[in-house]
Amino acid sequence: MTTYDPPRPWIRSYADGVPADLAPVTGNLLDIVEASAKDYPDAPALQFFGRTTSYRELSDAIAHAAAALKELGVSKGDTVAIVLPNCPQHIVAFYAILRLGAIAIEHNPLYTPRELRKQFEDHGAKTAIVWSKVVQTVQDFPADLAVPNLISVDVTKAMPVSLRFALHLPIAKARRSRADLTTRTTDAIAWEKLLQVPPLPASYPRPQTDDVAIIQYTSGTTGTPKGAVLTHRNLLANARQAQAWTPSIARGNGCVVYAVLPMFHAYGLTLCLTFAMSIGARLVLFPRFEPAMVLEVTKKHPATFLPLVPPIADRLLKAAQAEGVSLAGTEIAISGAMPLPHELVVPFEAATGGYLVEGYGLSECSPVLMANPVADNRKPGTVGLPLPGTECRVVDPDEPTRDVPAGERGELVVRGPQVFQGYYGKPEETEAAFADGWFRTGDIVQIDDDGFVRIVDRIKELIITGGFNVAPTEVENALRQHPHVVDAAVVGLPSDRSGEEVVAAVVLDGSGEGDASEIREFVRSILTPYKVPRRIFIVDELPKSLIGKVMRRQVRDSLLQLTQPEG
Repeated sequence: MTTYDPPRPWIRSYADGVPADLAPVTGNLLDIVEASAKDYPDAPALQFFGRTTSYRELSDAIAHAAAALKELGVSKGDTVAIVLPNCPQHIVAFYAILRLGAIAIEHNPLYTPRELRKQFEDHGAKTAIVWSKVVQTVQDFPADLAVPNLISVDVTKAMPVSLRFALHLPIAKARRSRADLTTRTTDAIAWEKLLQVPPLPASYPRPQTDDVAIIQYTSGTTGTPKGAVLTHRNLLANARQAQAWTPSIARGNGCVVYAVLPMFHAYGLTLCLTFAMSIGARLVLFPRFEPAMVLEVTKKHPATFLPLVPPIADRLLKAAQAEGVSLAGTEIAISGAMPLPHELVVPFEAATGGYLVEGYGLSECSPVLMANPVADNRKPGTVGLPLPGTECRVVDPDEPTRDVPAGERGELVVRGPQVFQGYYGKPEETEAAFADGWFRTGDIVQIDDDGFVRIVDRIKELIITGGFNVAPTEVENALRQHPHVVDAAVVGLPSDRSGEEVVAAVVLDGSGEGDASEIREFVRSILTPYKVPRRIFIVDELPKSLIGKVMRRQVRDSLLQLTQPEG
């Protein structure tokens, strides 16, 4: 294994107060909540539709829920599924699972039954904490995937009493809002029952630093779920790196973090579930992003730290301007998952008086690897600098142990305390993901003389739309299930709205049956909405290699020409 230390030109570009390295982390993720509960017991830890939960209350709820899960048979090393939107119960469930030394597995609650089932087939969890609207989906799993410990969460129970009352008013709008948030369930354990169990004794064994904390699913390039195994050390280190990167944020009461990103996503999980708790922040939870909801909170508690993606920043800015609501006081917004346009940064920073900087990461890296400095030496068009303690090299993709000359393009490989342990139950894929101990990101980059990283291409053909990964193969397989689709190719095309949009070219069987809109509706029944092609082009044939493999790059180039405006 390579033991040499490559040069780190980026350190000299760090903002004032940011260290080059961090001391190794110790302890476990429970420590960060308990430290905040000790230092700020009465400070608000969570805010949900105006209702707050103090750090003392949060810590107590975790102890009760952990004891209840123990009574259900959950023990160290067991996998426990979480299928929840952003809500207070989500935070409690996450830390209660970890308190037992068990492994939390996050899932998108908007997944189709088939997508959700695929992940359960992989991890085999027998305990699941599930949004009431998804309970029936899990109950409908085949017998070999049965989840005996199924806990149903009604997110409205965490709302203020006045709002819960309004949701039950006999008017159509209230009924629609209630139906969006909850539904009746049977044959499942109500979440509230967990909190009635006496708390777990403080003497109960705690997880160790190198124990597995979570399995974070990533689509990979094949569409087959791959679970990235992340330890307490990985997640603690990434939270510590985020703290080091933002030295202007003072720990304690008064710091406000907005959870507008879903916490089942690695990006939202680290910057909300762990980073926010580690700094004793008020974490404002939004079950979905609605500009009006965010602006209402901004009037009283502007965000000290706001993780987002460019479409959210754009919609928030436009809504604030339209409604005449000031965004002033929003101190640091960090954008990831897709390129951040400079023409968005300028008006956003003018409106907030703070910073909007671009970062970069992957689920396998807990996920944050780099970010632009929260300072005036940011470089538009780059994803910034590697975080403290993160090492990067640029290598020949065909010979990944050989560095390319400085400044040239090559594959980004990384190592650091936030880099994952491997893929759950997939030793061969784990081995392929590393080269001599360095994780292969699959992204082609250039690093300039100041250490700023620019992503120029992607070896992996994943489409990143709205911050979510879409594997072309998975969408193509769904398209081919249509009775009149003979072949299909799926690519990502640039989109001002979502970074990339999913687009398909399909070949039909010549029967005269099937059109683009009907095919889209068919695929919508199989895949979650963000994976459904925004546009479908019907073509006579697809370009293929000598061995019959569809050449997606050529398809993409052809569709780009076809969709570019004339003139």
